[in-house]
Amino acid sequence: MDSIGGFYEFVRIIETLRGPKGCPWDRAQDHMSLRRNMIEEAYEVVSAIEKGDDSELAEELGDVLLQIVLHAQMASEAGSFDIEDVIANITEKILRRHPHVFAEAAAGTPDEVIQKWDAIKREEKAGRGVLDGIPAVLPALMWAQKISRRAVGVGFEWESLEAVWDKVHEEIDELKSARPGSPEAIDEIGDLLFTVVNLARKQGIDAEEALRATCRKFIARFEEMEQTAASAGRTMSDLDIEEMEQLWHEAKSREEPRS
Repeated sequence: MDSIGGFYEFVRIIETLRGPKGCPWDRAQDHMSLRRNMIEEAYEVVSAIEKGDDSELAEELGDVLLQIVLHAQMASEAGSFDIEDVIANITEKILRRHPHVFAEAAAGTPDEVIQKWDAIKREEKAGRGVLDGIPAVLPALMWAQKISRRAVGVGFEWESLEAVWDKVHEEIDELKSARPGSPEAIDEIGDLLFTVVNLARKQGIDAEEALRATCRKFIARFEEMEQTAASAGRTMSDLDIEEMEQLWHEAKSREEPRS
């Protein structure tokens, strides 16, 4: 191939891969067999974004696009829909949910945009439950955030941040009173985590991102502890807890101060 064409050449390439003389692996796939691929590719996009690597991001976005076109091609073969339907549907949705851009509505802040988006979405799905359609396959923190946001959208909300704090302390007390490792403790852990998600939401904090940042911070500190131990000819398993705590605090002290 002398040159790489545009989007519709890519669509034709995928059609060929799925065709009678195409790739045996591609021809063997269906929506179910590829469902985890879509999740994995989406996470790789997020990883590239967090690294700030534009080249990797472009590559990973291409991998997500591959999944989209593959699913559209399989649907086309079944007579359900094709890539044109996918594009038409999302185009119509974007126009409909942005009346402040493409119609006469007004929205001056991101919060107002979200409120209008949610209101339009509720109108579109009239007759369905408030929590219908939230994918249960989401990571638990993201799932909790979406559930909470939907409930808040119809007024099911704590009156103040202090009220959420009171609920957090209530859940902690209930967890303390549960037998460790018991079904009751499992239930109370879930209640506490769900309340903490709401504590974050109430402050405009994304709980998923906050926890991911803490995981990255923990990894960085622990790796520095390992390096410090190695420079002394030791491994982490050679250290007692007091020595580990000392290395942890040293690693923490060397971090850039938060702005």
